[in-house]
Amino acid sequence: MAKNEECCSTQLIDGDGAFNATGIEQFIKEVRLGECGLSYAVVSIMGPQSSGKSTLLNHLFGTNFREMDAFKGRSQTTKGIWLARCAGIEPCTLVMDLEGTDGRERGEDDTAFEKQSALFALAVSDIVLINMWCHDIGREQAANKPLLKTVFQVMMRLFSPRKTTLMFVIRDKTRTPLENLEPVLREDIQKIWDAVPKPEAHKETPLSEFFNVEVVALSSYEEKEEQFKEQVANLRQRFFHSIAPGGLAGDRRGVVPASGFSFSAQQIWKVIKENKDLDLPAHKVMVATVRCEEIAKEKFANFSANEEWRQIEDSVQSSPVSGFGKKLSSTLNACLLEYDEEAIYFDEGVRSAKRKQLEEKLLQLVQPAYQSMLGHIRSGALEKFKEAFDKALNAGEGFSSAARTCTQSYMALFDEGCADAVIEQANWDSSKVRDKLRRDIDTHVASVRAVKLSELTSSFEAKLNEALSGPVEALLDGANSETWPAIRKLLQRETESAVAGLSSALAGFEMDEQTKDKTLTSLENYARGVVEAKAKEEAGRVLIRMKDRFSMLFSHDADSMPRVWTGKEDIRGITKTARSASLKLLSVMVAIRLDDEVDNIESTLSSALMDTKSNAAVTERSITTYDPLASSTWDEIPSSRTLITPVQCKSLWRQFKTETEYSVTQAISAQEANKRNNNWLPPPWAIVALIVLGFNEFMTLLRNPLYLGFIFVAFLLVKALWVQLDISGEFSNGALPGLISLSTKLLPTVMNLIKRLAEEGQIPATNVPQRNPALAAKTYRNGNGTTSDMSTASSGVTNTENGTEYSSASKDD
Repeated sequence: MAKNEECCSTQLIDGDGAFNATGIEQFIKEVRLGECGLSYAVVSIMGPQSSGKSTLLNHLFGTNFREMDAFKGRSQTTKGIWLARCAGIEPCTLVMDLEGTDGRERGEDDTAFEKQSALFALAVSDIVLINMWCHDIGREQAANKPLLKTVFQVMMRLFSPRKTTLMFVIRDKTRTPLENLEPVLREDIQKIWDAVPKPEAHKETPLSEFFNVEVVALSSYEEKEEQFKEQVANLRQRFFHSIAPGGLAGDRRGVVPASGFSFSAQQIWKVIKENKDLDLPAHKVMVATVRCEEIAKEKFANFSANEEWRQIEDSVQSSPVSGFGKKLSSTLNACLLEYDEEAIYFDEGVRSAKRKQLEEKLLQLVQPAYQSMLGHIRSGALEKFKEAFDKALNAGEGFSSAARTCTQSYMALFDEGCADAVIEQANWDSSKVRDKLRRDIDTHVASVRAVKLSELTSSFEAKLNEALSGPVEALLDGANSETWPAIRKLLQRETESAVAGLSSALAGFEMDEQTKDKTLTSLENYARGVVEAKAKEEAGRVLIRMKDRFSMLFSHDADSMPRVWTGKEDIRGITKTARSASLKLLSVMVAIRLDDEVDNIESTLSSALMDTKSNAAVTERSITTYDPLASSTWDEIPSSRTLITPVQCKSLWRQFKTETEYSVTQAISAQEANKRNNNWLPPPWAIVALIVLGFNEFMTLLRNPLYLGFIFVAFLLVKALWVQLDISGEFSNGALPGLISLSTKLLPTVMNLIKRLAEEGQIPATNVPQRNPALAAKTYRNGNGTTSDMSTASSGVTNTENGTEYSSASKDD
C-alpha cells in the first residue's frame, strides 16, 4: 500500500486475480469509509494498455497511481485492479484503476481477466471512464471496439443491473471539434450494442436503459500539458456532488452502504471468478445480511461489555436495582439506535430482520436479570407483607380484615415494582411471578391462620383444663351421690363460658358457619375429654382412695378426732359404715356419667359385696345363683364410658378388704386390751371368798389399830410406786415388755422416792403452813387417763423434777 498526505491507495485485486481482503480492510479504516453510509461514489477506468489511464486519474482525482515511464518504452504499468481515494472531492469518491486491455503480456487469447475486471467495474462503480484514442473513432478495427463489446457482453450477465454512467474520455483530441466526434462515437456505440447477443427479455431494450453515455475530450498530455491540465480541472468539477440528483453518477439503485463495500466487493469478485451470473439484487441482500449480522454482533458485544449493564447485572443478583426498567431500556435503546445508524443504508427487510434478532438476543441476555429483579420485588413485597400483617394482628385488627387489607396493599406494591422494572423493548408477562407472590401470601396467611387458631384453641383448652381438672379431682375424691351431677354442672358451666369466649374470638376470622361449629364442637369435646381423662386417672387410684376413705372413717370420730378404742365403740358398725362409704366411692368411679342417665350400679355393688351372711352362706349362694359381677361390662353403661368393669370391682373389693382387715383387727385388739387394763377388781366369787376366809384377819386388825396404820402406810408407798412406774401403761403393751421395762425403772424410782421423803423431813416445822389433811388431797392422772385422789400425811409441798409434778406423796405423770 502506498499513500501521501491527501491520498491513500491499495491493490484491490492482483494480476493473478487474488482479492486483497486485508489490504482493503486497512484501506477502509484509514479513509474512514464506514462512516460515509451511502454518501460515497465509486469511479473506475478501463481502456487499452498504455493509454494514459493512470496519468488521467492522478491529475483528475489527485491519486498516486503508478504511471508509465515513456523513456523505458510502452509496457504494462498497472497489474490487476488498484483502489484509491480521491483527494479533495466530496462526497468521498473511490477510484479503481483497471489493468489495460490488449496488453501483449496476456496475449490475444487471454481475455478472461479483461472480462472479469470489466464486469467487476460495472457491478461496483457508479461511473465508468472509458479511455480511448481520438484517432480510433470511426475506425472499424479500432482498439476500443473489443473493449466496448466486452462491456456490453458482461452487462448481460447482471440480472438487474443498475444504470451506470459511461464516460468516454477521448484522448489526444485533434482539431476536429467534439461536436463532430461525439455523433460518430455514439453511432459506433449503438452498432456495438445492437450486435451484442442479449437475453430474450432485453432484445428490444435500448442502450439508454442501462447506461448514461457521456463524452469528453482531452488534449494530449505530452504535447499540450497545460491545456490538458486545464481541461482535467474543469472535468474534475463534474465529480463534486456526483451522487446528488442530476449528478454524474447513475440512479444508484442497490448501492451498498460504505461499511459493506469491502465485503460486497469481495463477494462480487468471488462470484465473477466462479464464472457465475451476478444477481445484483440478491447480492445486495446477501451483503446486507452479512453486514447487518456483523453490525448486530458488534453491538451485542458492545452491550455485553457495557459498564452500566454490567453494574446492573451484578447488583441485581443480590438486591433490587432502583430504576431497573428505565436504565436497561435506555441502554438497550442506545444499542439498537447504534445498530440502526450503521445499518440504515442496507436492505430494509434484512435490516429489520437482523434488528429483530439483535433485539431478541439482547432481551435473552437481560431476561435473567429481569427475572432476578422480579424475584427481589416479590420477596421484598412478601417480607413487607409479613411484617405489616403481624403488626396489624398485634394491634388487635381482625384476622381476615388484616389479611385482606395487607394483601391488597402489597400486591399493589408488587405491581408498582413490576412497572418500574418493565423493559420497554420487551413484552414480558410478570403474571406468573405475581401469581406466585399471591400463592406465597395465601400460604403465609393460611399458616398464620392455622397458628392463631391453634393458639386460640390451645388457650381456651388450657383454661378449660385448669377450670376442670382440679375441681373434678376434688369432686371425685369426695365421691358421693351428688358427685356426677356436680361434675355435669361444672362441665356445662365452664364449657359454655369457653365456647362463648372462643366464638367471640373467632369472629375476626370470618369463618363459615360449618367450620366455626366444627371448631366449637371440638372445644366441647375437649372439655368432655378433660373430665373423662381425669376420671380415668382417678379410677386408676380408686383402691388408694377407698383405703383412705376407710381409714378416715374408721380411725376418726364424727369430729375428725382420732378414735380411742376404750371398749365402748361398736367396731362392727363402724367397719360397716366405713366400708359402705368406700363402696360408695367405688360405685361413683365405676363409670363416666356425663349424661343425665340413671343406673343401678351402686345397688348392684352393694348387694354383691356388702352381704352380711356367713361365708358358708355366700358360697352356697354363689353356687346356686348368678353373680352380677361376673361380667366385663355393665348392663346400663357402654364400654366407652366404663372405667372399672364388674370383674375388676370384685377384685378391687377383695384386695380392699384384705388390706383393711388389719386395721379392724388392731382396733379389736386395742379394745380388748383396754378392757383388761380398766378391770382391777377380782371376780365377785373371789370377793366373797376373801370376806369369808379373811374374817378372822379383819377382826384382828380391828382389835389392833397399829396393824391398820402400818397397812395404810404400806398402801401409800405402793400407790406412789404404782404412779411413778406407770404400771398400767407399761403392761398395756404386753406382759413381757412391761416386766422388762419395770425391772429397769424400779430401783431408780425407789431411790428417788426415799430421797424426796428425806428432804421433806429436814424442812423446819415453822416453814410448813398448817393445812387441813382433808383438803390436801391432790388429783393425778395415770397413763390410761384415770384419776385418783391421794391425801398427804405430813407435807403439802409440791415439787417438780424430771418432768413429774408431785403433790405431797403423789405425782401426775
